[in-house]
Formats: sequence, structure tokens, C-alpha cells
Amino acid sequence: MLESGLEDIREAMLGLLGAAGPKQFPNVTRRIRYATDVQGLWYLRGDQMAALASTQGEAAAREQIQRITRMFHGLLPSSLTSRPSPLTD
Repeated sequence: MLESGLEDIREAMLGLLGAAGPKQFPNVTRRIRYATDVQGLWYLRGDQMAALASTQGEAAAREQIQRITRMFHGLLPSSLTSRPSPLTD
């Protein structure tokens, strides 16, 4: 379950960057692709938000990151999700 969740989240995050992602955002793309665990992907949401906001605007980027954030439900230790975050609802 955790492994498939990790890969689903990874693919969703890479999908948000689009086909131009590797050229436009090589560092973010690489870090998402090679993150070794779900916590690593969790912490990359901020970098992805910045990348998406630069091309789509902050409101659209925030909406997309909120959908990704929901994918982490049940996969993270409660200590990572207990605090309100500006990247969540």
C-alpha cells in the first residue's frame, strides 16, 4: 500500500509539472523523481508550488497542490500533518 501510494503521488506530482517540467524545472523534477520516501515527497510540495505558481499563478498552483496533499492521507506520521499548513485547506 505504501509503495503504491508513493508511486501514485510521485506520478501525480510529475504530471503537474507537465511535459516541459524536466526542461523548465530540472531540479524539482529530479528531486521528485528520486525521492526515496513519502516524507521526501511531502516536503517537496513547497518547491512544486513555487514552480507551478511561476507558470500558472498562485491560485491555480495552490488548487493543484491541495489535490496532491490529499493523496498523502494515511501515509504520513501524524506529526507531519497535525499542524495547519499554508499548502492545505
